[in-house]
Amino acid sequence: MSAAHASPAGGMTLLEVLRTAVHALRGNWLRSALTSLGVIIGIAAVIVMVSVGQGTQAEIEKIVSGLGSQRLDINPGAGRGFGGVRTGSGNFFTLTEEDADAIRREVPGVQYVSSLLRGGSQVIYAENNWSTSWQGVEPDWFAINGWEIASGPGFESGDYGGGKSAIIGETVRRELFGEEEAVGQTIRIGRVPFTVVGTLKSKGQGGFGQDQDDLVVIPLETARRRMNTNSFLSAGSVQQIAVGVSDPDALSTAQAEIEALLRQRHKIQPGAEDDFNVRNLAEIVATRTQTTKLMSWLLGAVAGISLIVGGIGIMNIMLVSVTERIREIGLRMAVGAGPRDIRRQFLAEAMLISLIGGIIGIAIGVVGALAVSKIGALPVALNSQVIGLAAGFSIATGLFFGYYPASKAAKLDPIEALRQQ
Repeated sequence: MSAAHASPAGGMTLLEVLRTAVHALRGNWLRSALTSLGVIIGIAAVIVMVSVGQGTQAEIEKIVSGLGSQRLDINPGAGRGFGGVRTGSGNFFTLTEEDADAIRREVPGVQYVSSLLRGGSQVIYAENNWSTSWQGVEPDWFAINGWEIASGPGFESGDYGGGKSAIIGETVRRELFGEEEAVGQTIRIGRVPFTVVGTLKSKGQGGFGQDQDDLVVIPLETARRRMNTNSFLSAGSVQQIAVGVSDPDALSTAQAEIEALLRQRHKIQPGAEDDFNVRNLAEIVATRTQTTKLMSWLLGAVAGISLIVGGIGIMNIMLVSVTERIREIGLRMAVGAGPRDIRRQFLAEAMLISLIGGIIGIAIGVVGALAVSKIGALPVALNSQVIGLAAGFSIATGLFFGYYPASKAAKLDPIEALRQQ
């Protein structure tokens, strides 16, 4: 750096400070590039990690809407089978349609209730066949699960009395009918013929990796009479009761009231184990959401450490630069530059290194996030706030870690500095 770049005693303008800083960095561009590498890695890591975290959060919210955030699932618990032998959870059907009716009548805040039977079978249409699951449901099942009819009239009230009508999911429709119209056609579920009265709007993959569209829906009573679901299934028994609550804040209250009602109906003594279990889907999703948030913070912290390491590298190199340029600093002070000018120049150099590294890091981070989305099949949510935050971090890193070297340079004694060889 030559003294020609110094200004009169009035101080340096911002443009002169930047021009001097650029000239100093170009004088040793390789060292400047290596110094900015830590910032580049840190900023890129921040963008990728935060984008993946936000994308995962959005995916969980999508799962919540698919599962139903105001829903309770009641399943059979352990019960006593033949000869008093205790059976495992789900092996003995302790729930009945009468339980569902009682919940509908007696539990405040319950908006929808549907009993459920289910099984698996081959579904056949002409020469096409597909192995899928079927569910026997009541009318409220569609509202509880957020299903909408894509085509066809759907079930009429008379169908729930045992009519052989079926509504099929998009996967079943595609595998059996292709481009052909499905509504009005006759399919066989196992050996039982059904008329397709509707198709469901596609939901895609569920939160646990299952294909939500791979199902056939039939009326509950039809399933009981025609499908031979289970040898242990007695008259009126069901495999599950799904409940929809009108107010999500009252979900826990409704759960407690349902549990108390079923214990009373099943004559379960105080202290005895329930023969049913109530699953609160909102609690499950909330736990998963909290876990994702913690992982996002952890990944962000790791990325932040990279940024701190990059900042320390900037401070280290700027301290070396001050030591190497002591005589130059003395010359500039001798021709009129004040401590403020020296401090501003070194701060500008540190911030330029950090800013250039930040810009490159942002570009690499955006490309990396898109690559993770395409190659890694992970949910990624890129937005301007993340990029703006990364840019702010890069500037703040240069300012914070560059201040000490700049302050040290500004405090040099010009006479002692000129004596340096």
